[in-house]
Amino acid sequence: MGIKGLTKIINKESPESINTEQLYKLSGKRVAIDSSLFIYKYLMNVRYNGKSLETENKKCTSHISGIFYKTILYLSLNITPVYIFDGKPPEEKNELIQDRKNKASKAKNEMKTVKTEEEKLKYEKQSIRVNKDHIDDIKKLLDLMGVEYLHMDGEAEAIASELCRINYVDYVVTEDMDTMAFGCPKLIRTCLDKSIKRNDFISVIDLSNIIKDLKLSNEKFIELCILCGCDYCPNIPRIGQVKALSIVRNFASIEEFINSKHTYNIPENYLDRFTKAKYLFTMYHDKLNPSELNFVKKEQNIKELINYLVNDCEISSSRVQNSIKKINNVYS
Repeated sequence: MGIKGLTKIINKESPESINTEQLYKLSGKRVAIDSSLFIYKYLMNVRYNGKSLETENKKCTSHISGIFYKTILYLSLNITPVYIFDGKPPEEKNELIQDRKNKASKAKNEMKTVKTEEEKLKYEKQSIRVNKDHIDDIKKLLDLMGVEYLHMDGEAEAIASELCRINYVDYVVTEDMDTMAFGCPKLIRTCLDKSIKRNDFISVIDLSNIIKDLKLSNEKFIELCILCGCDYCPNIPRIGQVKALSIVRNFASIEEFINSKHTYNIPENYLDRFTKAKYLFTMYHDKLNPSELNFVKKEQNIKELINYLVNDCEISSSRVQNSIKKINNVYS
């Protein structure tokens, strides 16, 4: 879900914190990638004639194809990707996760009754869930490509944000704006300027500029994100991003706002959930030591990589070979 309305706040209050760049300008940089988000994205969107890519044995390969070409692009531009996988999430997210499972299950049932291919495709996409098999597929791919990754308990965007905050990587690549609440200094998203149609342009969002323009402390910025509505804490009914910004600017604390004269219906246990969310958004700050984390990076194996993609995943041999040619300098 991310942070409701945060992009709108940034566009209005701190537009210069969002810079449009060509991807090649990140040459020489290290980027942490929110793996599960992109696995899900490619399962949704990498298709042929509306259908997921599959082998003759009905093994889905949309995610493998998508991550392979994304990784090739980064490596060909001398950008070093570090993939971060989701581990066990905090219990505060259980309600949201169960809701997503229920929606996926409902969509799968709806697929059985629809009459048109368009409706079937709609519900099929809504039923997609990233599972262990998908993750294992991508780990195998990254092992063969010699690309670094990390899989530990916790949410990928939280871990990636802290790795960026302590300068282990230079950027975090994701579409989830809650990465900013976790303290990510520089976030890379798909280009937000819709007038630009080329896919080699990206948006780079700078947290320090946002906080400066909003005239908030880091703590107050986190409170703003929670008030807007996040995965750990629902928003207060009738409080959107504009009112949330007003509250953090005009009240010393959320407790002061709750105890003030207002007409809002505060959800039960809201203060407890708000306080817990603040903790979760900072729980990794100065707690991760990269030298103590189980990063995985195996020696690249081009022969086995080609065999895996062409024979096991049935991806076009010419496309695979041409892609690998783009990074000959990486694998020299």
